[in-house]
Amino acid sequence: MNLAVLASGSGTVLESILKYCQNVEAVVIDRPCRAADVAQEAGVKVVRHIREDFGSDFDRKGYTDGLVETLRDLGVDIVAMAGFGTILSGSLYVDYEAKVLNTHPSLLPSFPGWHAVRAALEYGVKVTGCTVHVATEVVDEGPILAQFAVPVLQGDDEAKLHERIKSVERSVYPRVIESYTSFLKRFRNAEVKAEDFWFDADLLEKEERI
Repeated sequence: MNLAVLASGSGTVLESILKYCQNVEAVVIDRPCRAADVAQEAGVKVVRHIREDFGSDFDRKGYTDGLVETLRDLGVDIVAMAGFGTILSGSLYVDYEAKVLNTHPSLLPSFPGWHAVRAALEYGVKVTGCTVHVATEVVDEGPILAQFAVPVLQGDDEAKLHERIKSVERSVYPRVIESYTSFLKRFRNAEVKAEDFWFDADLLEKEERI
């Protein structure tokens, strides 16, 4: 199954995906960013689906429909978000139902939104983490595929805690993508639900020890 990664930023999560996942067909960017350089250096096709309008009248549906057409032309089967900065409309999630994945820096459903790490610190939690989930039109909702806890340490600020969460994301997100892709391939001709997927964290721990 061909994978497309949607990216907008520095490309650190993308680097991990490219190292671990062998089925990346293309990296799609919505603005100039380092992620394009990361993809090019790895020999992966870069598709520049550039967003020109950041105003209130932005044609989100038209932009998304064009992106979906591009993904179909590329033969993409599954999509992974990696810091993609544009919220997309429903057509992506209809055409790629249960096949758009995202990682979020909290233990959803706690602390959705752009400032999850800050919100966790302000609330005073002792444990936060990251969540890999199926993305839907409603931001930071959708079936949870895997979660990994990250402790909040004394003296943590937003930058320190976020970096520690990102280090976990870089390790586990590509492995969940790979495992979920295998799950979809195994049941390609059957009706399956993302809720039926279970990521074996014990296998991850064994792999990290090897």
